Amino acid sequence: MPAWIEDRFEKNIITTTVDFVFNWARKSALWPMTFGLACCAIEMMATGASRFDMDRFGAGIFRPSPRQSDLIIVAGTVTLKMAPIVRRVYDQMPDPKWVISMGACSNVGGPFDTYAVLQGVDHVIPVDVYVPGCPPRPEALLYGLMRLQDKIDRMTIAKKPTEIRLDDVKNDPRIARAAREEVERIGMKI
Repeated sequence: MPAWIEDRFEKNIITTTVDFVFNWARKSALWPMTFGLACCAIEMMATGASRFDMDRFGAGIFRPSPRQSDLIIVAGTVTLKMAPIVRRVYDQMPDPKWVISMGACSNVGGPFDTYAVLQGVDHVIPVDVYVPGCPPRPEALLYGLMRLQDKIDRMTIAKKPTEIRLDDVKNDPRIARAAREEVERIGMKI
């Protein structure tokens, strides 16, 4: 029996926390916004297609309007001319809202260290998960989506969603265990 269910009562009664129910509903029904800026958008579309199937993770319904979505996947190069529009779209989204920055261009400007390209979308909106790559494979976006769902699992209704960040990833036992296993696998000494 899962740890979040306590079997102290008679059958057909389950006890759990309000946080668990809210977090389960939020992470199981993410509605990303259709917002592709460059080549990473092709990989984002492939992730939503039948081969990779984002619907398995509850995030397959791409919405055309920011007022209907709670996740924005910034996929591609953000120019300085586009930055205010990205901010306006983010402001139009209802709370709680999350941001995934997909690709080297949206993360840090990519190879475009020029006057016209924003050197990271985090200069205009707060980013929850960064997906590296140029362009990242659909599997990388799915991994970023799962990390966002882990972040949503740690939320509480007592705090604003924007107060919870992935800064405590180093304290996550699953990630620490995976890092230890990888170090042992390649035979590296730390």
